[in-house]
Amino acid sequence: MSKLGNLGARLHRGEVGYDFVKNRKIWYGLSILITITAIVGLAVRGLNMGIEFEGGAVFNTPKNTSASVSQAEEYAEQASGHDAIVQKLGDGSLRIQVAGIDTDAANTIKNTLADDLKVDSEQINAELVGPSWGEQIANKAWQGLGIFLVLVVIYLAIAFEWRMALAAFVALIHDITITVGIYALVGFEVTPGTVIGLLTILGYSLYDTVVVFDSLKEQTKDITKQTRWTYSDIANRSINSTLVRSVNTTVVALLPVAGLLFIGGGVLGAGMLNDISLSLFVGLAAGAYSSIFIATPLVADLKEREPAMKALRKRVLAKRAQSAAKGETELHGDDESYEGEPEDAAPAVVGPRNQPASRTRGRGRPSGKRR
Repeated sequence: MSKLGNLGARLHRGEVGYDFVKNRKIWYGLSILITITAIVGLAVRGLNMGIEFEGGAVFNTPKNTSASVSQAEEYAEQASGHDAIVQKLGDGSLRIQVAGIDTDAANTIKNTLADDLKVDSEQINAELVGPSWGEQIANKAWQGLGIFLVLVVIYLAIAFEWRMALAAFVALIHDITITVGIYALVGFEVTPGTVIGLLTILGYSLYDTVVVFDSLKEQTKDITKQTRWTYSDIANRSINSTLVRSVNTTVVALLPVAGLLFIGGGVLGAGMLNDISLSLFVGLAAGAYSSIFIATPLVADLKEREPAMKALRKRVLAKRAQSAAKGETELHGDDESYEGEPEDAAPAVVGPRNQPASRTRGRGRPSGKRR
């Protein structure tokens, strides 16, 4: 078995692990810092909305146009008085986007571009996008996002409990905010492809969270009938037991997305690939982070506020203090387990237990028959 596979097996059995829940304030602080940065970037720079949302025109030049991208961008901005986005396509043609213009302005810009690029105006294909159509697309996107979040909360509240539903909702909002903030800071154009990417990452983020929640639900059955673990202990073990699976799933998903973003978008210059791959790349990474460092520790925080969990924590801590006072070297010092708790998941014994002295029969002779 590989080292990673061996580590995953040991994490699943509870032989090793990292205390994610104990250090939750660090993760909360880090997430708050990243979220504030994203919100500031969104407020200061704003989103670079595509013409699908703002309205405008797209001009496609003939094949093998001699002008460079920078020249075409300068010509378009001079002709329209607006910022222009120019992309060179694989056949040598140019795709020029100008937002915020109407039909009359588009015809004038088309003729001016034809003169500057030294091509026939009839060879330039102009496509107009009205702002009302873009507004409808934006409204549909918000409606889809809202319906998705409502259904997710309802499902998790039924399948698990409302605390897990609330934690998952917070994690999803966390992922969306960070992804949108990165878009604002980087300046990538927001297109329908971006919306598709955002909706896709929500599913990935939710998958990782539900995997941990399912393990947590299974391991906390009849939790109040034992005095070995607190709810936070079991929550931490649930994260560790699914950690390698979550990391592997995220890495496998990120590799092709990274290919789209850095090779397809960066090397080939494919604009649509940039739009969807950036949202997927950032969202997948943020989703894996939130499922481990945000969602499950938040559930543990909420559950530890319950009277039953508070009473359990007092019993567990009292038991551990009693064990320490007796000089026991086990971490938790209790042999009892509860339903769903495997025996091999108990902490390893560091030293021998205190054993009572054995009694002997007779005078200094071991017990047994005489010969």
